[in-house]
Amino acid sequence: MRIAVMDFHLPELGEGVYEAEMSRWLVKEGDKVKPGQGLLEVLTDKATMEVPAPFAGTVESLRVKEGDKIKIGDVMLAYRDQSGDGKQAPAQTPISSTPKAETKAKLAHSSGNGAADAVKAAPSVRVLARKLGVDLAQVQGTGPGGRVLIEDLTAAAPAAKQAAAPVVKEDYGAPGSRLKLQGVRRLIAEHMVQAWHTIPHYTYVDEVDVTELVKIRDGLRAAGKPAGIKLTYMPFFVRAVTRALKDVPLVNASLDDAAGEIVLHDKYHIGIAVAAPAGLLVPVVHDADRLGVMDLAKEIERLTSAARAGKSKRADLLGGTFTITSIGNIGGLFATPIIHHPQVGILGIGKVVKRPIFDAQGQIRAADMLYLSFAFDHRVLDGAVGTVFGNAVKQQLTNPAALLVD
Repeated sequence: MRIAVMDFHLPELGEGVYEAEMSRWLVKEGDKVKPGQGLLEVLTDKATMEVPAPFAGTVESLRVKEGDKIKIGDVMLAYRDQSGDGKQAPAQTPISSTPKAETKAKLAHSSGNGAADAVKAAPSVRVLARKLGVDLAQVQGTGPGGRVLIEDLTAAAPAAKQAAAPVVKEDYGAPGSRLKLQGVRRLIAEHMVQAWHTIPHYTYVDEVDVTELVKIRDGLRAAGKPAGIKLTYMPFFVRAVTRALKDVPLVNASLDDAAGEIVLHDKYHIGIAVAAPAGLLVPVVHDADRLGVMDLAKEIERLTSAARAGKSKRADLLGGTFTITSIGNIGGLFATPIIHHPQVGILGIGKVVKRPIFDAQGQIRAADMLYLSFAFDHRVLDGAVGTVFGNAVKQQLTNPAALLVD
């Protein structure tokens, strides 16, 4: 067996992604690596992506540090090749800078059968798939137009699966220490500063009687257990919001500053803010208006579980048109949320509290009450429009049985 020291270059990570941040090494110098084993994690658009090894060998040296900015084609590590062929995947250049003739030549060289040829994938992804023994024709691509991304290969690789991530205890820091602003926390900081400096926020708070919603949700929880569905209040909030957005389309919008235009969206992609160990993530329920309560519950559980485990796919974090954030599970009554730029509105959900209220006949009764905290972009939405939208959400939540019907 020929033993050679080889360089491993960062392969293409996805459509339009040319740089990332080195998040975490999954190997160290001296480790023996098998094809398909995770080498490192990189961070793009708040999504952590695991990069698998396309080789068998021993790690000779690590060439980048955690927190470093990296680009496609950069040398990540050196390894002693033990595959027997002494070959490695070439460094890749971004698709936009690769001449068409060269791209076709690489595709022809790296593909192995007609079915794989028809699959949309970058040359680096094809090379990596061949090294991992993955049939591209059998991989469900999650990129634009079904394009196969590197993260799709990670899930499909037959060898060296990573163990389930252990439950991470919350780390709120140590007195007297310093924490480097990097990774997801750095991206959150940059995004929040941009949103706060760019958008003139105003907040609107109201309360709603959700007594019937509590009853319906409690009644349906048992029905979802056999199917493994964890039914929270969030699917009902998403249903209520999507219907209210259809009543007031101006809220389902973004502001194109360069064009001087308000873009009203015809899709209803609802972001769900999730407190993950690495920081706040906002995975998106795409086409939320097409999903019923139980399907929403399953999709929300999938997205939030992946976010908390640091396994969100980049596609799951993009494209939101409106965001919902909830502090009720922690215990707060209401908050003043910051809009997820470039959206123009966000809804904060507080804690459901049982307290006495007066009914229409002036009689006191017990009710489950909930605070709704809206923040809007005052450049796009005036106070009257925000109130109309808030009333539309309230109307949906006070008639929860209708939320179960398409």
